[in-house]
Amino acid sequence: MEKRRIASGIMAHCYQRTVNGGLLFYSVSDHLVYFTSYCLLAEKYGIKIYGTCQMPDHVHDSLAAESLECLSSFKRDLNSLFARRQNEWCSQSGPLFENPYGSAVKIGAKNARTNLIYVGNNPVERQLVKRAELYRWNYIAYAVSDHPFSDRLVKRNVSWALRNSLREVEIQRERCLPLTYPLLGRISRKLDINEKRQLTDFIVKTYNVIDYDAALSFFDGSYDKYLVALHSTTGSEYDLNEISVGRSDRCYAQMTSLLLKEYGISDIHDILRMKDRTEVFNRLRSKTDISPRQIRKYLRLP
Repeated sequence: MEKRRIASGIMAHCYQRTVNGGLLFYSVSDHLVYFTSYCLLAEKYGIKIYGTCQMPDHVHDSLAAESLECLSSFKRDLNSLFARRQNEWCSQSGPLFENPYGSAVKIGAKNARTNLIYVGNNPVERQLVKRAELYRWNYIAYAVSDHPFSDRLVKRNVSWALRNSLREVEIQRERCLPLTYPLLGRISRKLDINEKRQLTDFIVKTYNVIDYDAALSFFDGSYDKYLVALHSTTGSEYDLNEISVGRSDRCYAQMTSLLLKEYGISDIHDILRMKDRTEVFNRLRSKTDISPRQIRKYLRLP
């Protein structure tokens, strides 16, 4: 096995797969539990984040660490914490992430630019959005706006319920604590759909540690030039062998929507709490044209 390389302060592309290729992110709460932990641990271990992208079944990072020890500790603690939190919420057990994670050093501005474009464009490649900045979970749109996916938040004008929710998020951040599933459920329960979007943008803004200035420096400091590069470039990096199932990841949101309706549930994690998901598999096979492999990924079936 080739020894892992890391250059102090130099960008590296990290790639994290899941065990057996199972799905990782089913809902907004999954993304936020992961992201808030991610940001706090990046601060703890002095990890410089240029970019990140949370895909349904894997995660990409463009980052720099002072040492391999710092990077490995960051990945270890993040994966362990998120797996524990999600397993507890879904009444499951066992690791979620493959070990070890993949990484490749990106020496030079050209390689750094190529990597940032690749990471940002992952949701475009998997047909989740038409343009990279339209995908919330690569956080690109937050480089120029603190509310890219919701109405502007004016605290004095918001409802009592939203005001309390915002304060709880601020308290957690001040205490350097990530958000949890129970807390997110509680602070969003009384909010309407527009308020939930505002809360999500507020959470991202409050925890976000991505160094956008450093990332945009590879594009002459211009967000517009970064977008031009994203819109005109596609393709894969060959130093990390990314394995995909099917031609598109849109089917996972389709399955979530269908199951919420079919089973009359409000939390898609109720499906994962089922000990036997064979009936769910058969229902998805009969009601969709989604491939069996992608249904199995979604349900975390072998």
